[in-house]
Formats: sequence, C-alpha cells, structure tokens
Amino acid sequence: MIEQKIIYSEQLHVAVNPTEIITILGSCVAVCLYDKKKKISGMNHYLLPLWNGEGLKSPKFGNISTERLIEAMEAVGADLRRIEAKIFGGAALNISEGHSVGPRNIQVAIDTLRAYRIPIVVQDVGGNKGRKIFFSNEDGSVYVKYSK
Repeated sequence: MIEQKIIYSEQLHVAVNPTEIITILGSCVAVCLYDKKKKISGMNHYLLPLWNGEGLKSPKFGNISTERLIEAMEAVGADLRRIEAKIFGGAALNISEGHSVGPRNIQVAIDTLRAYRIPIVVQDVGGNKGRKIFFSNEDGSVYVKYSK
C-alpha cells in the first residue's frame, strides 16, 4: 500500500519510497518535482512569493521553499538534470485581483525553476478556485480536485 503524506503551508516533503503527497491550495502554490529515473518526488507548499531578507529564511516564501525543495531532492540522490516540475495553485481568491498574492506566487515558482533550469512540464495555476493536489512518485502523476 502506498504511503500518504499531507503537507500544509510552509512545509515540504521529499519521498523516495512509494508515496502520495497531498496538499490543499488557494492562493498558495505547490511545486512538485520528480526524478523519473530514481522515482524521487518532492512537493512544497508556500504562502508568499519572496523573502525580503528580514527575519528567518522561512519556507513560507516561494523562493526559499523551492530552493530548499531542490536541495532536499538532491540530498537523497535526485539529479538536477533529470528533475522536472509541475506547478499548481496561485488562485486569485481576493475580490481585488490586482492585490491577490496568487499571481505573484506563480511567477516566483516559474522564475526559481528557470534559474535552476528545471523544466515545467505541467502547470495548473491561476483561476479563482482552490485545488487539492495528489502527487505520486510511482509514476510522477498528479490528480487535481477543484473546490466548488
């Protein structure tokens, strides 16, 4: 039976054994990374786009969280040259879309992955609905369930 691991905002998880990583997103973003050859997967869940250099380097910030996820994947044997990404979330849930954090969270994911030369092979971002994400390292598949 496959293990299930639920992650919440400001968390990340890397799996080397058969695992389904699950999270629920609104304006937050989850970056899912997968090394096909070694079947290593990882997912983060961050709340805000950029750490401003003040206070702790918390994984609640997209740039910090995604860098830590990449480092954690490499630490268990994933090869940066084989990692591919799938990104989810970033819904504009506020009334004033111009002030929604969702689009900025999406852009940070794209920019950080581009800096590491990790290709984004799937993205389901934006919109105005939340998502529940189920990510399996058995085959790298992701199932998305939308909120009503």
